[in-house]
Amino acid sequence: MGSIDNRFRRKWQDYSGSQATVAEHSFIEVFTELFKDTEYEVVSQPTDFKKLYVDVELTEEELEAIYTPQEPITTHGIQPDGAIRNIRTGKTIYVEIKRQDGWVEGKPRSAGRGNAHERLCKYFTPGLLSKLRTSGNIAESDLPFWIVFQGDITRDPCRVREITYWFKDFKANYFFWRPPQNAEDLIDHFETHIAPLLE
Repeated sequence: MGSIDNRFRRKWQDYSGSQATVAEHSFIEVFTELFKDTEYEVVSQPTDFKKLYVDVELTEEELEAIYTPQEPITTHGIQPDGAIRNIRTGKTIYVEIKRQDGWVEGKPRSAGRGNAHERLCKYFTPGLLSKLRTSGNIAESDLPFWIVFQGDITRDPCRVREITYWFKDFKANYFFWRPPQNAEDLIDHFETHIAPLLE
């Protein structure tokens, strides 16, 4: 792990310096730049699971109770915002970027009522956990996804507490990216917590 730490930081400092006019970095931009000439790759909107639900078997009783369209369903699944792969080990972590408003200075508490953070909870379901671990070659003891939060939700006193509680001991698997103009903390989190999962 130590052999890549400083190289990533140096690469980002060089890139960031040359791109000083960029107001806000995107997750894919940051990791595309970082992973040049390394064993890692970042994929935007991977389609690995676009047919995940198509062939889910239902009982005859269930099939009789639901609507069956004339045309067969050919696409029904999930699409993470990104994936980070270690080409050498064949391991992949799936990434969701959640941008959401929140309750911060000058806003009413109702500003934090969005539910983007709640929609990430599908990743905790037994079926998706199993599938993502298998597809990503991630150990049973680890979560096979990384959630990166952006926007006012990262400073909302209620939402930050909710998210921290949900993830409990899995601090590696979520990150409050505040502010997105500064990618150093995001890179540090990847190096410290995510890269080891891909070894």
